[in-house]
Amino acid sequence: MRGSAASCDCPTTRFRWTGPAPFTLKHVAMRLVALLLSILLIVPAVAAEASILDILQGVAKETAKPKAKPAPRRVPATRRPIVLPPIEGTKVKGRPLVVIDPGHGGHDPGAPSADGKRREKEAALAIGRAIRDELVRSGRVRVALTRDSDTFLVLGDRREIARRLGADLFISIHADSAPSATAHGATIYTLSDVSSDRVAAQLAAKENRADILNGVDLGGENDDVSSILVDLAQRETMNISSVFANLLQRELSPLINFRSTFHKFAGFVVLKAPDVPSLLLETGYMSNAEDEALLFSKDYQKKIATGIRRAVEVHFARRLAGA
Repeated sequence: MRGSAASCDCPTTRFRWTGPAPFTLKHVAMRLVALLLSILLIVPAVAAEASILDILQGVAKETAKPKAKPAPRRVPATRRPIVLPPIEGTKVKGRPLVVIDPGHGGHDPGAPSADGKRREKEAALAIGRAIRDELVRSGRVRVALTRDSDTFLVLGDRREIARRLGADLFISIHADSAPSATAHGATIYTLSDVSSDRVAAQLAAKENRADILNGVDLGGENDDVSSILVDLAQRETMNISSVFANLLQRELSPLINFRSTFHKFAGFVVLKAPDVPSLLLETGYMSNAEDEALLFSKDYQKKIATGIRRAVEVHFARRLAGA
C-alpha cells in the first residue's frame, strides 16, 4: 500500500521540506551582525543630533538671559591745581611764616556735636581765624590760612600749601570726639612712625580717611620714601615739632585744660611735610557738652589764639638766638 512521503518511516525514503528555508547558525550570525551594524550607525547620529539640539537650546537660554551690567570703571579723581592762599601780617622781609590749617571743610564735616547741631569744621575755622588775627596783631610773623571758608582740601594739599609758601611752622586745628561723653581737654599730636598708643593710631586713621570720598582716594598718597636725605630731613623736622609741642603746652596750659597725656604721636598725613615743623592741636571734644560750648565761644577761641601766639614768639626767638 502506498503511503505519503511525510508519513513514510522507511529508512530508505528521504524526508523532503517544502516550506521556507530553515534558520541555520550561519543565518543567525549574519542577522546579528546586521543588527549590530545598524545600531552602531543609528546611535551616533541620534547622539550627534541630541548634542546639537542641546547646544542650540543652551545658546537660546543664554540669549534670553538679561545681560549683566559691566562693573563701573574706576576713574581716578581729577586733582585741582593747588591755589595758594594770601599771606597776611608784617611786610618786614625775613619774618617767619606760620601756616594755620583749620581741619575738615566742605563735604567733610568732621566730628559732630552730641546733639548733631554743630560740626567740627565750623569750630576749626573759627579758631583758625582767631589764631590768624592774633598773630597778625603781634606783628612778629607772617600768617596764612589753608582755608578761610567752608571748602574741602585733601590732606596732602594742606601740607603742600605750607611747603610751597615756604612756611616755618604748620599748625593744624581740630576738635576731637570719643564714645564717652566724659572725655574732655586738649591734646597735641606730632608725627611719628609709631603711634604712641591705640587711641592715637585710631585717630590718625580716622583723620587720614578724610581724603576718601565714595571709595575714591582723592589724596593719592604715596608712602614710598626712597631718599635718605629726605628721611633725615624729616627726622630733624620731627624733633623740632616735638620741642614746639612741649612749648605750646606750657604756654596754653594756664589758659585751657589739657588731657593728662597732652602730647601724643601718630602718623597723620597732614603732618608729613619733610621740611616744615608741624603739629596737630585737638582743641577739645565735640562729644563733650562743656567742651563743645567752649569751642564755639569767642573767649575760649581767644585763649587758644593767645597761647599759640606766645609759643610762636618764644619758638622763633629761640631759633634766632640759636642761629
